[in-house]
Parts: sequence; C-alpha cells; structure tokens
Amino acid sequence: MRGPHNIIRLIRTGATFERTGAMNLVLDAFEAPKPLRILARTLGWPFKWLGYKGDPSMPPATRALTALGPAYIKFGQVLSTRPDVVGDDLAQQLRVLQDQLPPFSRAAAMAEVESALGRPLAEVFSEFSEPIAAASIAQVHHARLTETGENVAVKVLRPGIERAFNRDVDAFYFAARIVDLFAPGARRLRPMDVIEHFAGVVQGELDLRLESAAASEFAANTAEDEGFQLPRIRWEASARRVMTLDWADGTALGDNAALDAADHDRQALAKRVLTLFLQHALRDGFFHADMHQGNLKVAANGNIIAYDFGIMGHIDEYTRRVYAEILFGFIKRDYQRVAEVHFEAGYVPANRDVDEFARAIRAVGEPIFGMDASHISMGSLLNYLFEVTERFGMETRTELILLQRTMVVVEGVARSLDPKINIWEVAQPVVEDYIKKSIGPRAMASDLMKTARVMARFGPRLPALMEQALIAQSQEPSGDKKNGAWQTPAAVGATAGILLTLLVNQLLN
Repeated sequence: MRGPHNIIRLIRTGATFERTGAMNLVLDAFEAPKPLRILARTLGWPFKWLGYKGDPSMPPATRALTALGPAYIKFGQVLSTRPDVVGDDLAQQLRVLQDQLPPFSRAAAMAEVESALGRPLAEVFSEFSEPIAAASIAQVHHARLTETGENVAVKVLRPGIERAFNRDVDAFYFAARIVDLFAPGARRLRPMDVIEHFAGVVQGELDLRLESAAASEFAANTAEDEGFQLPRIRWEASARRVMTLDWADGTALGDNAALDAADHDRQALAKRVLTLFLQHALRDGFFHADMHQGNLKVAANGNIIAYDFGIMGHIDEYTRRVYAEILFGFIKRDYQRVAEVHFEAGYVPANRDVDEFARAIRAVGEPIFGMDASHISMGSLLNYLFEVTERFGMETRTELILLQRTMVVVEGVARSLDPKINIWEVAQPVVEDYIKKSIGPRAMASDLMKTARVMARFGPRLPALMEQALIAQSQEPSGDKKNGAWQTPAAVGATAGILLTLLVNQLLN
C-alpha cells in the first residue's frame, strides 16, 4: 500500500547513506548546492541509527545501495556508466553493482530451478556450477545440458525478489505523490507516470519467460548486424523464474586492460556500441535498454555479445521519426528545425515562442561541436537541459524514458572505452540513413500504401458505415446545420472517409 508507512522507508534511505558514509560522497559527486547539503545532513544525521549497516567490506556508495535493495541497485548501475557526471571514483565504486553483487547459495538456486521446471535438476543439467555472476534481480550459473552435453548459462531469479522490488516501488510511489503535492513546479516531470512506467518495466523483468521472448525477437531483428551476436535461448530449459541460453565466452566490455591485452580496438568498439544502439532504436524500434558493461562482452573474433534482456525498449514509428529529426537537427546544427520538431510533436506547449526555444537549444548544442568528449561537462549540460525544459514547460515523455536512459548509459559505456569519442560524429551516418529511408518521398509512398491497405479492409463494411454517417448527420442539432446538413464537420469527415475508402478499394482490387 502507498501509505504513510513509506515515510519510514524514505527516512531510512537517507539514514543509510549517512550511516555507511556515502552521504558526502554522493553530494560531492553531484556538486550539490549548500542548502541541499544542509537539508540532507539535517534529515539524515538524527535518524542515522535507522539506516542499514550494509557490508563493511564494500565501498560506501555501493554498500548503501546494496543494503537498500534492488531498485536502488538499478539506479546505481546507471550512474556507474557516467564518470563524467558522478566522477571517476564514485563510478568505479558503483561498477560492482553490474554483476558482482553477493550471490545466493547454489543449493537455493538448484531448488529454484527444480521448482520452476517441474522436474529433478539432473534430468535437465548434468553439471551446475556455483554462481559466476550476481546482479540485482538474478544470478547466473554455468551448466551442461544432460541430453546434449552442451555448455549453457542458467539465469535464476533471486528468492523473494518480487517482494523486495514491490516494497521499493511502493516507497517510490509515495515519494512521487509527495512531489505532486508539495512541489507543483515538478509536476511537469509527471513523477507518478514515471514510477508507474518503472514499475511496469520491473514486473516484466521479473518474468523470465518475457525476457526469453524479448531475446528471441531481438535476435531475429539483429541477425544481419555485423559485429554483434546474441546467445540462443533454450526454451526447453526455461520458465518464469529460470532462463537458459547458450554459453558464450568473451572479455568484459568494462575491463579495458583485458581488452587491450586481447588486442581489441577500443575506439572501434566504442563506435560500434553507439552505432548498434542507434540502429536498433531507429531501424527496429526495439532495443536493449540495459546496455551497461555488465551485460556486454567481446568475443575472441571482436563481436560484441549482449546478455540480460530483461529490460527492452520499444518506440513506435512516429516517435522514431521525431527522435531522428531531432538528432539530425543537432548533427546539422539546425536548431530552428530541432525547435520546430519539438513543437510539431507536442513536446513543447504551442503557446511558447519557437524562436526563443531554438536559441535555448543552440546554447545546449553549440558547446558540443568542435570539442572532444573529455572537455565537455555532461553534468553541466544535463543541468542546463533541465533548466531549458522547465522554462518552456516540457513534460516528461514516459514513452521515451527508456530511450533517454539507455542513450545516457550507452554513451557512458562508449566513453569508458574511448574518452575522446564524439557521439554526434558516430551518430551522423546512422541517423542520415534512417532519414533517407523513413522521411521523404519514399517514406511518404510507403505510408500511403499502408494507409490504403488498412482502409481497404473496411470495404465490406462500407454500406453500414454510410448508414451510420447518415444517422449521425440526421441527429445533429438543427442550429448547427449551415447550407444543408452535409456541411457539419462530422458528416463531412465521415463522407470523405467513405469516399476515400471506396476509391482506395477500387485501386487495390
């Protein structure tokens, strides 16, 4: 329940950061202003005794987040990819959250597998190792299939993880409600919608059958992508709480020393990570939305291997076109067009000044060009973007949350490989290719054909549609009729639609 009892959970969050010694580290990393520091310490220090102690062997920030639970760990995983925002020291501390969390026992995992698959473990796996990687929701074991002897990876959900996540999400809902009530200026960020979206994503990640299906679809979409591979799902050994897939060896993408030792080109890998993400998001509208280093490896042949498909992003074709036009405008430094696209898509209220918005966007984009990434403060840039969105009344677009989050993560991964990478230069060919195929005469012709096919399906229903239109027209108030009944907007729209359907139906048949 989203009641007042969650106050304790939120207070305990601050108290845990205070008790573990992470409070100052986090405030320093985000360059928090003095008033916020005073408030945080005032609220945290008196309740320090309520905070979780955590594992003293871990660094402070990691210790605090792991003690607080899986939802907080997810947040830390995102920050671990952004040393340019939180600093190198904190990012390095948080890196262990990706796949180096304390595991649960092999015996518990085996019991989970037997329960999920409904048969003795030995019937499925002839070998089942100790955990080799543990993350916030599940852990992975190396195993061997009894029937074929093939090596596989078995992902098993943590016991009780559903309850733990629900507890955290419940507290987040309560915090969002407080923001709605006491911070009217932040309502444009739609905190309740954001948490609802997050909760939906989490629930999907807690059903490994959905993850298996997502992995299968992703594999089909990317089968022809050069330098990219995915392990095959073994459906016969998968269920809601267990997922089995082919074993794939590789070097962790976050281990630069190992990558260098294996003679992998880190600059090429950085470009490929960005390129693949943009291709998947724009071309397919279906992308890996948790692309941190813990979910990516490099095979001996140089291919990037992706794992963990619990969080996948989906964006419709219209949104993809808007996103591509915005990116393309930044690449071409056409800030007027970037501003116009925001207005056309409804991202900025129509009563705002498009020219003023274009100037604000220019102030965001211009510092990027002609500079390498090491000279750009992404923290300052993100702060300025927030100021711009607040000034122009932009609302949070929940359908773009995963896209925006993943772009941040992927950029962080790429910069960890090549600190001087220029994201705009890498993005340009991908975006231009999408623009050519999806925006222009060819795309217009394709859209018309799709519309025609949809409308043609209404052919058998045309008599009924015509009758409904006539009935609706006859029921219009007499005062609304001008120059005859067929001049009402509803009747005109219905008649035009019917006539167009008739025409299209004749053309297609």
